Amino acid sequence: MTRKLECISPIDGSVYATRDTLGIDHAREAVARLRIAQKEWAKRPLADRIELVMAGVAKIGENTERMALELAHQMGRPVRYGGEFGGFEERASYMASIASEALTPVIIEDSENFLRKIEREPHGTVLVVAPWNYPYMTAINTVAPALIAGNAVMLKHATQTLLVGERMAEAFHEAGVPADVFQNVFLDHDTTSSLISEKSFGFVNFTGSVNGGKAMEKAAAGTFTSVSTELGGKDPGYVMDDADLNAAVDTLIDGAMFNSGQCCCGIERIYVHENLYDAFVEKAVAIVNGYKLGNPLDAETTIGPMAHVRFAQEVREQIAEAVDAGATAHIEKFEEDDGGAYLSPQILTGVNHDMRVMREESFGPVVGIMKVSGDEEAVELMNDSQFGLTASLWTSDRDRAQRIGEQIETGTVFMNRADYLDPALCWSGCKDTGRGAGLSVLGFHAVTRPKSYHLKKV
Repeated sequence: MTRKLECISPIDGSVYATRDTLGIDHAREAVARLRIAQKEWAKRPLADRIELVMAGVAKIGENTERMALELAHQMGRPVRYGGEFGGFEERASYMASIASEALTPVIIEDSENFLRKIEREPHGTVLVVAPWNYPYMTAINTVAPALIAGNAVMLKHATQTLLVGERMAEAFHEAGVPADVFQNVFLDHDTTSSLISEKSFGFVNFTGSVNGGKAMEKAAAGTFTSVSTELGGKDPGYVMDDADLNAAVDTLIDGAMFNSGQCCCGIERIYVHENLYDAFVEKAVAIVNGYKLGNPLDAETTIGPMAHVRFAQEVREQIAEAVDAGATAHIEKFEEDDGGAYLSPQILTGVNHDMRVMREESFGPVVGIMKVSGDEEAVELMNDSQFGLTASLWTSDRDRAQRIGEQIETGTVFMNRADYLDPALCWSGCKDTGRGAGLSVLGFHAVTRPKSYHLKKV
């Protein structure tokens, strides 16, 4: 049975795109084609696969204006930011550049008597379930290395960004990647779970909510399918007494508010040393008051609507609860705040960890700022979270950052920057953020399995 998926544009609440889902029988047929196509794809030389994948990436780059426009309609990001091609290309290019080395067999012995080696073999079929907040960049994190390594990939994109998977598939197919090797599909949750539980895939990569990640693991239970998850976050920033104050304010507030706060590794809570606290808050409020909330199609808009009214409502509720509990809201309601998807950004002080806004994922343009006495208190607060994706440390002392970083329960430690994904480093998390290893050489290890050869000459 099929059902219709609808992308509701946050610009005006209209239906921007609709697609019919595949019924379970047609979905199984798509998986069967995927498996058959993968065998021939894996036989191609690595250099050919790299060339075709990068040709697909280049095709995407031929129409970045369309990308920016469609993303504005689908999830509300202002067109002034130009889409996602920069990060999309950077990640794919880096993975392509290290593919040969990352996939090269490890030779233990090559003598007259023995050949002993470890090779990396593709899982075969890979399912990528991508989110709407950075729909191109999050998808390419796995799509590029999976295809390069010799897998066939099925991409299921979020309903909020229905067109992204189509655009990627069109570009890759036009570049020469076979249609059955890289398939964009529209599936409902039940069909997706059924395919996973039937061992349709050798590897599943999911980026999304904690509940979504639990559903993926539940579907895969007992199948021994590898499941990689990148789920929620409540990423902290810590400004130490020796920090560059202006740089810290500029970067952390941008990290909290960019994309209307809808970033997996966005800054959701900030701890500032008591010596810098008042100045930090003053500068942060000035920055946010300078934002222009409005229609993302307007080039003057710096902060657009949230992707859906229900997301904005959750943020409003967290803010209201915090204020009722004694927090101070520093930003007056913007004129363009319509009570729906268009939400005023907010800075809160007087917050504590009893408040949901400092504990649960907000995923919106709000950040709480707390005063701390020093490193010990800051570390305790940063670790007081169910999530662990990134942490941003601000100091002039790299050794100090290293010491503190070793104490933080997180996937990535930043010093003097935030909200950035370095493709040369492993993208990972801990606790309820999930488990996985994306990008870097470990990204290739994730989409392949080790296979050992012990060949003895007689």
